[in-house]
Amino acid sequence: MPGRLPVASDFPSWLQLTVIPPLASQAPANILILLHGLGDTNRSFTSLGQNLSLPETACISLQALTPLPFDLGGYHWGDDIIFDQTSGKMDFDTGFEKGTKAIGEDIIQKGLIGTCGYQGREIFLLGFGQGGMASFAAVASLSSGASLELGGVVSIGGPLPLSIGTAARTAKTPVLILGGSSNSLITSSNTARLRTVFESVEYKQWSKAGDGMPSNREQMLPIMQFFASRLRSRKSVPEGSTEVS
Repeated sequence: MPGRLPVASDFPSWLQLTVIPPLASQAPANILILLHGLGDTNRSFTSLGQNLSLPETACISLQALTPLPFDLGGYHWGDDIIFDQTSGKMDFDTGFEKGTKAIGEDIIQKGLIGTCGYQGREIFLLGFGQGGMASFAAVASLSSGASLELGGVVSIGGPLPLSIGTAARTAKTPVLILGGSSNSLITSSNTARLRTVFESVEYKQWSKAGDGMPSNREQMLPIMQFFASRLRSRKSVPEGSTEVS
């Protein structure tokens, strides 16, 4: 049976999330989990999910688990808060055990697969900055043992966390990673580390400084092409049919 549209009650009550249904009352054949960046909330990525308008795709905009200290506002995905002594900026890579459990176990395995009836191949993640790092941590954990393949991961400016071991390529979930041409966390060494864990990695470098969110059609095009090549469709499939993969 195809998966049904998720609702908030399918997931633990302590998770802050918003479900964005597909347009035009379409039945969702795919789920896209949206993970915001460091210091943000899920509100901005709720708007992103509405604006993407991906066909037959419901989005879940998930909020990070821990508020920032000192009344800074916003939330973060890390297990700790560490400030760089040189720059004074917060470190993105502070461990992702809590986020991995929330995303991989509570959202994907128990909620989407166990309760809502989706297959791993129908589930996607898109993360920005630290949210992209949390995506990689969750998918890497799912790829151990039973080696669950998801539909894909898109990371904007978020490299593979250092806590993820670079064992032989075990993760079959395809990856698209994007970053700026300068002042970017997506370096050649970080991309090489990613390729030691994931079998299929596509890297797109924007002709701009920094790793901000895409701001025009040209920057957004690789993301939409990635989704177009991976999203599934149930149109013209007879009701009650079983997919053979």
